[in-house]
Amino acid sequence: MQTAYTHPSAGDPGILKRSEMWMDARGKYAWIAAIVLGFIFMWPVGLALLGYVIWRKKMHNKSCCGGRHSHRHMGFNGSGNSAFDSYKADTLRRLEEEQAAFEAFMQRLREAKDKSEFDDFMDSRARAATAPAPSAPEAGQTGAY
Repeated sequence: MQTAYTHPSAGDPGILKRSEMWMDARGKYAWIAAIVLGFIFMWPVGLALLGYVIWRKKMHNKSCCGGRHSHRHMGFNGSGNSAFDSYKADTLRRLEEEQAAFEAFMQRLREAKDKSEFDDFMDSRARAATAPAPSAPEAGQTGAY
C-alpha cells in the first residue's frame, strides 16, 4: 500500500491555521477566553495570544479599509429593503454635505478671526508710529530745583 506525501500547504492548512479558523468561528469571546486561560496557566502563552489578536486586527484594518472608517470603505451591503436603503443613502449624503458646509464655515470663521487679529495688530503699530515719542531731557537741564 502506497501513500502519497502531501506537503502541509497543499490543501491541509495545518494545526495552527485550523485552530485559528475554529476560534474565529466561535467569535471574539472564544479568543478572550483563550487569552485569559493562557495568562492563568502560562502567562507567555496569554501574552502571545494577546499580541497576535492585536496584530491581526491591525493588519486586517489596514488591508481591508485602508485605515479609514467610512461607510464607503467598510463595504456596507444593502439591507434588502429598497426604501430603507434609499433613505440611508440620502441621509448619509445629507450628513456629508452638512459636514462639508460646517467645515467650510469653521474655516471662514478662523480666517475672519485671523484677519481681525491682524487688523488690530496693524492698527496698534500705526498708532505707535504716529504717537509722539517721549522727549529726552536736554543736556543743560537738570531735574533739581
